[in-house]
Amino acid sequence: MSENIAVVGSGAFGTALAAVIALADRSAVTLVGRDPSLIADLKAERLHDAVLPGILLPDTLEFSAEADAIAGASIVLFAMPSQAQADAARQYGPYLSKDAVVVTCAKGIERATGNLLTDMLERELSDHPIAVLSGPGFAADIAKGLPTAMAIAAADMEIAERLAQAISGRTFRLYASNDRIGVQLGGALKNVLAIACGIVEGRGIGDSARAALIARGLAEMSRFVVAKGGQADTVRGLSGLGDLVLTATSHQSRNLRFGIALGRGDKTDPLHGALVEGAFAASVASRLAAELKVSMPITDAVSAIIDGRLDISEAIEQLMTRPITTE
Repeated sequence: MSENIAVVGSGAFGTALAAVIALADRSAVTLVGRDPSLIADLKAERLHDAVLPGILLPDTLEFSAEADAIAGASIVLFAMPSQAQADAARQYGPYLSKDAVVVTCAKGIERATGNLLTDMLERELSDHPIAVLSGPGFAADIAKGLPTAMAIAAADMEIAERLAQAISGRTFRLYASNDRIGVQLGGALKNVLAIACGIVEGRGIGDSARAALIARGLAEMSRFVVAKGGQADTVRGLSGLGDLVLTATSHQSRNLRFGIALGRGDKTDPLHGALVEGAFAASVASRLAAELKVSMPITDAVSAIIDGRLDISEAIEQLMTRPITTE
């Protein structure tokens, strides 16, 4: 089935998504951005060297800086950072077609409210089905056509399956789910755990410590997902374990690099202002876990380190002296 698809957000991930969907050559795809000069350059040069250097964008991909470019789209992907999604919903909402499905592609929790992004978008766009795309996929890998698999979840499984068919391509495969809670929380919490793994690397504590963090981090992620009404099995899939392993081990990950800088005691800005979603999510997740009475010691420690309430050496000591319990 051919769809008219709009991707809102001309950063690395939005551009990569638009490119890989356009390459499938099944749907009309438009990349929508706010900067008219950037959009004009992309249209003329078919390159976005600032975020995806050297990667040629498909000839079939359309570009627009106008909000009404989404008006004819049956599927609209929101590919801006998590904390900008509410503003995007208010800006682009009036131009959505009556039957449009909106897909959030960010990995985070609304900082002000602690709401999941699908909950926030349902509040802002109550007439539209809201889905979420998440999982282990770096923008550069997707845009280069390297094999990538992610999850897409909607409350209605038929919608999730339709989206998976419409967005998947030869090298980009989506697996449908109806667990929006688990898919979203996996994507948000793995960023926090990747920061913890970066701290381990920056401190030179060793790969065994990293493996322990990944395993125990997955356990606390699962507890939190279940407490929020999601499914434990989702955590063991692409949007949980898959995304956690990728983000906690690859230096392409901003969250890992941020953690490495923390572990080394780097007080400057090693990421040159790049957005670190896990830094936002840590304090929100820690607060929500306390309200739900869910034990999340790694997340709590990362939040306290980022906020300056806990020294890294003290955090390691606290984690290693917790009461011995069962696996």
